[in-house]
Amino acid sequence: MENSDPRQLLVVIANILQRLGIPYLVTGGIAVLVWGRPRFTADIDIVIELGQTSADQLAEALQALGATGYLDREDMRRAMIPGVRLNEFNFIDGNTGVKVDFWTLQSNFDRQRLTRRVAREILGQPIYFSSPEDLILSKLLWHQQSSSSRQWEDVQSIIRISGATLDWDYLQKTAAKLGVKEELAKAKQEIK
Repeated sequence: MENSDPRQLLVVIANILQRLGIPYLVTGGIAVLVWGRPRFTADIDIVIELGQTSADQLAEALQALGATGYLDREDMRRAMIPGVRLNEFNFIDGNTGVKVDFWTLQSNFDRQRLTRRVAREILGQPIYFSSPEDLILSKLLWHQQSSSSRQWEDVQSIIRISGATLDWDYLQKTAAKLGVKEELAKAKQEIK
């Protein structure tokens, strides 16, 4: 895996998750490539449902990808604690330098996102992605917490490109529950 195209590593990781029976969805910049405008992203973000047995199996499978890969098992263990503030651990592929950020399920919204995931083909392989609606909502939540212009630009990009096919009823109801209703309305208005 000498090529640094993150899609190749994504396919490898997705195959591992599927083989181990670990439910997942791809989010972040790679998902924006599917639902919005292409943009550079330096990592792969994946939301996973992880138990202790599957965590051990995942750690072994990731470490088997190469001796120079990086995975901190303590970070992995910490990310699985219910209600933990930082529910993330990462793996860095030693062959390509591409980083995979794994986010463990922590909220009802995370679980809902997992049930609404959508398969898209990447390099001939079906990969599960966040639905465009849930990607918008998660980006609005990140924007609310960080005021990141990147998150806002991603939201607008997804609305601009996927807007006609979005489930606006779901978006508005869920945005109200998550406390980002005004942000969603503003993003939609700015696109017009």
